[in-house]
Amino acid sequence: MNSFLRMILNIFLWPKKRRSKSRLVSKDGRCNIEFGNVEEQSRLAFLADIWTTILDLRWRYKMTVFISAFLGSWFLFGLLWYAVAYLHKDLPEFNPPINHTPCVENINGMTSSFLFSLETQVTIGYGFRCVTEQCGMAIFLLIIQSILGVIINSFMCGAILAKISRPKKRGKTITFSKYAVISKRAGKLCLLIRVANLRKSLLIGGHIYGKLMKTTVTPEGETIILDQVNIEFIVDAGNENLFFVSPLTIYHVIDKTSPFFEMSSDTLMQHEFELVVFLDGTVEATSATCQVRTSYTPDEVFWGYRFAPIVSKTKEGKYRIDFSNFSKTVEVNTPHCAFCLYNEKEARTKANKGYDNPSFVLTEQNEPNDTKM
Repeated sequence: MNSFLRMILNIFLWPKKRRSKSRLVSKDGRCNIEFGNVEEQSRLAFLADIWTTILDLRWRYKMTVFISAFLGSWFLFGLLWYAVAYLHKDLPEFNPPINHTPCVENINGMTSSFLFSLETQVTIGYGFRCVTEQCGMAIFLLIIQSILGVIINSFMCGAILAKISRPKKRGKTITFSKYAVISKRAGKLCLLIRVANLRKSLLIGGHIYGKLMKTTVTPEGETIILDQVNIEFIVDAGNENLFFVSPLTIYHVIDKTSPFFEMSSDTLMQHEFELVVFLDGTVEATSATCQVRTSYTPDEVFWGYRFAPIVSKTKEGKYRIDFSNFSKTVEVNTPHCAFCLYNEKEARTKANKGYDNPSFVLTEQNEPNDTKM
């Protein structure tokens, strides 16, 4: 009966839970943001920067633009070729004489005009239809269509090639751990995240950093939504120019300057924040700059855990990476909060040190002899 009631509650409360876990950056790096009330001039700026607009389109829209550009140009010039034949009275309905020389040979209607437009723009040149030297209008139209055809081909083919080779696809082979953990590392309380490169090709000049997104209220009473706080991550080998040949564990030291310093294992879930982690680097194969990002909410941060080992060495001398343990965590003994850890260290330091009291005076007292003979 209890399980049935729990299931009913989950059905009705699930949409509310889902709304409460809305995040700015999804786990795969996409930004959950919407622009509203954009001015018309700003929208026209997207058309001015048509190259970036085409690159940012999804594949289905890009292919629609690609097909529409070619079909539209073929049909438009087909109409123009039909108009040239109509004005020069080359069509069969005008009953041209036997010695009549048309502007374009073998154009009999709209269908043949469209076919000739297609042959001209894609340079097929079957030879059955061709431009004669009878009228300069047809020669001028042939030049214009040839130039515009080259421009359209170059633009659309370049856009598709750039879309395929964008470093955004390279970022799909960089993965972060599903969870972040908080535990002791080198005697300090740290927040740890694991990141791995699934390809053998490296990211050159890699750099890792983070942003903590939360809602803050200024002393003046202003509420700032998505206020950004810098989070510095450290790698034992250095956080600049990472040697990204194997999975790395990056960590953030929770000290007095860290926004996590005031949190504890009991109050972590009560805070509303989103930790966004970025990895910037240069793709070795294409020399293009790549950025990979992910985010963590309070329910994805485990206090008192560490990551399970992932790297081992085989008998053949090769290093083996077991990705089944990539996001697996192990519970460890961890202080309740960062403040507790620092107080414990200070207590140990004071216990190991002696302190002189200048006002202390040693006096000797003779004990009375109460022994009676």
